[in-house]
Amino acid sequence: MMNMMTKPESRYDVLFEPVKIGPVTAPNRFYQVPHASGMTNALPRVRAAFREAKAEGGWGVICTGACSIDLSSDDAPLPMATMWDDNDIKAHALMTDAVHKHGSLAGVELWHGGASVMNRSSRVAPISPSGIPWMATHVGFMGNLRPRSMDRQDIKDVLRWQAEGARKARTAGFDIVYVYAGMGYLGYEFLLPEYNHRIDEYGGSIANRVRFVREMIEVTKDAVGEHCGVALRISLEELRAKLGTHHPSEAHEVIELLSDVPDLFDVKMDSSPTDCSASRFTGEGSHEPVIDFVKSLTSKPVVGVGRFTSPDTMVSQIRRGVLDLIGGARPSIADPFLPNKIREGRIDEIRECIGCNICISSWHDGVPVRCTQNPTAGEEWRRGWHPENAGKADKPERVLIVGGGPAGLEAALTLGRRGHEVTLADSRASFGGRLTFEKTLPGLAAWNRVVDYRLGRLNEMTNVSMYLESTLGVDEIVDLAPDHVLLATGSRWTNMLYSPMEIPVGRVEHPNVFTPDDIAAGRLPEGPTLVFDFDNYYMGGVITEHLAALGIPVSYATPAGQASAWTLMTNELPLVHRALTRRNVTVTTLQTVSAFDGETVTLSQIFTGEKQTVQCRNLVIVGLRMPNDDLFNALELRTGEIDAAGIKSVRRIGDALAPGAIAHAVHNGHLAARELGLGPLGFRRDAPIVEFEPAFTSVAGLLEA
Repeated sequence: MMNMMTKPESRYDVLFEPVKIGPVTAPNRFYQVPHASGMTNALPRVRAAFREAKAEGGWGVICTGACSIDLSSDDAPLPMATMWDDNDIKAHALMTDAVHKHGSLAGVELWHGGASVMNRSSRVAPISPSGIPWMATHVGFMGNLRPRSMDRQDIKDVLRWQAEGARKARTAGFDIVYVYAGMGYLGYEFLLPEYNHRIDEYGGSIANRVRFVREMIEVTKDAVGEHCGVALRISLEELRAKLGTHHPSEAHEVIELLSDVPDLFDVKMDSSPTDCSASRFTGEGSHEPVIDFVKSLTSKPVVGVGRFTSPDTMVSQIRRGVLDLIGGARPSIADPFLPNKIREGRIDEIRECIGCNICISSWHDGVPVRCTQNPTAGEEWRRGWHPENAGKADKPERVLIVGGGPAGLEAALTLGRRGHEVTLADSRASFGGRLTFEKTLPGLAAWNRVVDYRLGRLNEMTNVSMYLESTLGVDEIVDLAPDHVLLATGSRWTNMLYSPMEIPVGRVEHPNVFTPDDIAAGRLPEGPTLVFDFDNYYMGGVITEHLAALGIPVSYATPAGQASAWTLMTNELPLVHRALTRRNVTVTTLQTVSAFDGETVTLSQIFTGEKQTVQCRNLVIVGLRMPNDDLFNALELRTGEIDAAGIKSVRRIGDALAPGAIAHAVHNGHLAARELGLGPLGFRRDAPIVEFEPAFTSVAGLLEA
């Protein structure tokens, strides 16, 4: 009979077991894998606080993003970290010290990009095993300088840079040091025959092609192996697709050849669209079919990712022998306290990643990471925002929020946590705002986690009252006489067209012209339909998919060069085109709509003006959104009554202020809640650490002392 004083074993206890990684031990199985933060060494305090939040939240290992070992690996102006000199060591030490305060290990992803970097800033010729470049088709990664073929001295130099980087990393306080052989970078290029045409001992057979990666691991171990775990990060998707000589695939052969060399295998896919695919196209645990064999070929611990948000899925990965450590990048951004919430039995409080990939877009934008679910991401040091503690207001006040979409819900939640008395009113029959419709579109169901998480927390609060089907005008607001009013009334899609000057101009008035608002209201086109998209984010593509799924003949046109062009930033672009192809949708690019008469649409080529006609009965315009600001304007006209009622402030938030992505609305709602009664708070500007006068760097890339 069980001792009644003994705590029954939780089914999640396995997630909190320590894992030995060479000479160091992770305190649990939650492993924040290396991921870009957009912060770099230029924002060392922002970066340290961002990573510290995850350590405080229970992640056992916290890693940097890619960290260059030499100026011949220069990704600027895209955000990149460096491990080149003493200033870099000091900058990284801020992060390791912050992580160690909470008992977590700190890992560094040492990195050489090889042929996949343009060296636009350093102007040093890139290097690759055989001079084969990565010739990207999108502007952010395009360049005109091709790599040179590496000779034996180049190989020796890279091995030396790796060893020196590892020693610097040890000085900076890192516990795990990476060798990177994935995502198209230098180690990966040696592994793949498409890049590696060498005829010496580094090319040809898989045993030869793996030699460079093995030597990178060995020099890293020689440099720091007594003190630090040495991890190999490797992409296996392309290798798994190549038939092996003695095994089912070359991926199997590479892992077997390296099985005892690193202290940890960090396994992943080969390209961003598959490695961190959006939830719109890929479910949780999508990597398993590619990486499931690794543990069968090595006794070393294995970490992998798959946008894990369900603790039961995490346990399954461990119990079934797929992984030893649960890797998280996006889930660790959405909820830095995910491990602690699981340990404490607060599963319902997890702020689940929605898989929208706004975080990834921040790297493409060259800015600190942002998150749709977690508005405090990247703001921990800059604004002093904690992901779980909004702080208590000095003086609780009564706040009325009109509109229960993403901005209104976030404002209500944060104000409620700060101790204010909150009334949230929405004219609809359910909360969610734009997501009430958008969650029903192809692939977007997970996005409603934005609503579910906030409603779950709000329903627990006694100081927050929520009302549906409550339309408020000026009279009602004056009668309620709150201390503050936040207007989260959203935005509306317009029927404006698009000019060759690349601005919305003019309108098309016809009974058969639709916007996404019409589709949301249940007004559907009948017969052949053209979707004209110059919003460029997800809506044009998913509306097109939606109509096609309903059996409506639909085609797609845009003035951009691709369908849903901005989804390049979120790694969705190739998947958008594949989805439209599966729906048999014809995609026409570089075109504007110049006329529509209910039978034909006239398209004009955006650069030449050349016209063509498309037979269709309906036109759906996915273009400009404008704020729903009628209530705000009405309140502005009656300021005397507002003042007399004792209302101190009226503020628009979210799309009612400036239409944007859901991430913008959530962040703005959070900001308004933090600033309520205080006015604009501003933020701190970070700066690089420059304690040491930078030295010259030799042509060979060695940093002089």
